[in-house]
Amino acid sequence: MKNNKLFLQTLNGEITDKIPFWYMRQAGRYLPEYMEKRKTAGSFLDLCYAPDFAVEVTLQPLRRYQMDAAILFSDILVVPHALGQHLEFRQGEGPVLTPVNTADKINRLGMEGFHEHLAPVYETVRRLHKEIPETTTLIGFAGAPWTVATYMVAGHGSTDQAATRAMAYQDEAAFQRLIDLLVVSTSEYLCRQIKQGAEVIQLFDTWAGNLPDDQFRKWAIEPVRKIIQNIRAVYPDTPIIGFPKGAGCRYPEYIHATGVSAVSIDTTMPLEWVRDHIQPLCPVQGNLDPLLLVAGGEMMENRVKEILDCLGKGAFIFNLGHGIVPQTPPENVARVSEILRNYKK
Repeated sequence: MKNNKLFLQTLNGEITDKIPFWYMRQAGRYLPEYMEKRKTAGSFLDLCYAPDFAVEVTLQPLRRYQMDAAILFSDILVVPHALGQHLEFRQGEGPVLTPVNTADKINRLGMEGFHEHLAPVYETVRRLHKEIPETTTLIGFAGAPWTVATYMVAGHGSTDQAATRAMAYQDEAAFQRLIDLLVVSTSEYLCRQIKQGAEVIQLFDTWAGNLPDDQFRKWAIEPVRKIIQNIRAVYPDTPIIGFPKGAGCRYPEYIHATGVSAVSIDTTMPLEWVRDHIQPLCPVQGNLDPLLLVAGGEMMENRVKEILDCLGKGAFIFNLGHGIVPQTPPENVARVSEILRNYKK
């Protein structure tokens, strides 16, 4: 039977008349209805761990824009939280964790109680599978081990990941143990999401681009390859999208080495190069600059059409080069969505 979901058809490499679309961070602070829910949910973590709230905010952008995919509302840092690392989200600071930057601290982490801790997330996936429209695809996700480790080691986000890069050089054995733990835990986490109804998985590696080539192979490619191998041992047909943000000319190597089903590309990637060097290898997702969604107007519309005209002849999913930012006017998202729905190849 032919799948009636445009998103899944494209991930299978089919060339369709219409181009599927969704937006990274499509549920979030730019939506007034999200901010209303946020007021009553408590902390951000409370929101992630409360299925009633998480389901509702996942569905909010679908009601407005009718995307072809819904992505589970959660956060990449629920995995270290479930492994035993203290985590809180502070107003104006973002995520703050107790740093795990020595072998002893890494050894205190573990899988005991891991799935019990994440049971509310699995329940959210189960409910979403039943509640999203029948033509909409449900995406589950996790952070890739390298990016998650950068937060775990430093205790917060950073622009250069210096603390984590230094640890990987200075105590490679301890850092490898952390990565190995993240490979196992992330694999199990994603398999549970698929079991509850996630039809596609996306692995976010936001900080992969800051690694030199040898470290990129070791910490961005190899852990993701293992996770994909683990998932496919149980769910061989579930598509997996990789997003090694900033990988540049290393995208083809990443695709070949990891075995991803598709890749998401960031805003720095030249469209013609993507068309000629990446799209022949697998379906592509991307890559409008999120700040163009803030600016709106003719420049935004022209760039949307440039992306569609360049990449739309192949297997292509329209998205952003990173997540929607809070200051984005919802009407600009509506305008892009209208262009996408009316666009035909």
